[in-house]
Amino acid sequence: MVEKIKWFGHASFKITGWKVIYIDPWKIQDEDEADIVLISHPHYDHFSLEDLKKITGHETDILITPDCQSKLRDINGKVTLVEPGKKYSIKDIIIETTHSYNINKRFHPKENDWVGFIINLNNRKIFYAGDTDNVPEIKNLKVDVALIPISGTYVMDAKEAAELVNEMKPKIAIPYHYGDIVGTEQDALKFKKLAKIPVEILKKQ
Repeated sequence: MVEKIKWFGHASFKITGWKVIYIDPWKIQDEDEADIVLISHPHYDHFSLEDLKKITGHETDILITPDCQSKLRDINGKVTLVEPGKKYSIKDIIIETTHSYNINKRFHPKENDWVGFIINLNNRKIFYAGDTDNVPEIKNLKVDVALIPISGTYVMDAKEAAELVNEMKPKIAIPYHYGDIVGTEQDALKFKKLAKIPVEILKKQ
């Protein structure tokens, strides 16, 4: 499953296989037309019109939070507005939304209802946490692959991220949210050292 996941750096991913799915595309070096695009929240490093225009067509499904909708301009595709704790059936794929917020800082307030995603593909669950701390709503998720932010500052740090995956126990975890705006590869290595489950550090594409 990991070989189907491409990391563009920071918090941007592409998942291939049955469908082409992009998550928070930003600074992508790739222009395959998307079947599905998932946008976790409206911050510029997660919601990029420039990147969306590269990958969306008339048949692309775009899942966004309501506060992104007014910023969608000249974008092809079909828009679905999402909120935390729901399930959506998109092109025969079940996509669940999770809570994604900060506990003791104000960069990502809980009341904004920003989201992470669980993508159900081929009887596997891939979890993308979004920009979040280690919040109670995600501690007990049962997933196969967990994409977890680890930089600190705006999201949980490497130690907190390791505590989360040690509780969740996914089959494998992939760190992100480092190497660009904030965080370094050392944070990813610290996360891998502290995690008690397998960790794959992806190379930026």
